[in-house]
Amino acid sequence: MIFKSMSLGPLGTNCYIVHNVNDAIVIDPSGDPEKIIKYLNDKTLTPKAILLTHGHFDHIGGVDQVRNYYDINVYIHEEESAWLENPKLNGSLLFMGSEIKTKSAEHYLTPGKLQIGTISFDIIHTPGHSPGSVSFIFHEQEHVISGDVLFNRGIGRTDLPGGDIKQLEQSIRNDLYKLPESYIVSPGHGPETTIGNEKQNNPFFSPR
Repeated sequence: MIFKSMSLGPLGTNCYIVHNVNDAIVIDPSGDPEKIIKYLNDKTLTPKAILLTHGHFDHIGGVDQVRNYYDINVYIHEEESAWLENPKLNGSLLFMGSEIKTKSAEHYLTPGKLQIGTISFDIIHTPGHSPGSVSFIFHEQEHVISGDVLFNRGIGRTDLPGGDIKQLEQSIRNDLYKLPESYIVSPGHGPETTIGNEKQNNPFFSPR
């Protein structure tokens, strides 16, 4: 399994293309959709779906272009299903002064195992940064894509609509920190880290 990271869009948000043989999933196509499409085509990959860790504007800017180009479905947690079409909820009006929105998602992400094509992974609900934030865990590869929940020596902000610092703390301590320390963490912004590194060095939350 290959995890390709691309820093895209107005805030340099990490988009991830996860691929296995020819199948691929696109996680958080944050902007610059032409770069995503070029990578997929250059590698002769067949994207099967678009998955969103959450519905903030800086994670969805390239959704419709990639969805329409490949005629694939979009998945998001049900609690943020309305955010994709609502610039007030997804924050684009507040932060960009303009509307960033996409069509609604075709499917909802629910906790548990999901297989798309030849790619299988676990979904966990990790609210706090936003009410519908999810993380994707690839146990065989010892890899987790955490969205804006856990960063390299940082955590997601909680001062946006639906943010909750207590929920975020629970998500990190009770879910992400329970993973083996060797697991690589690929966050929504910035460089990757590991669960072990964050448990030892993250200045916000330490294991109890």
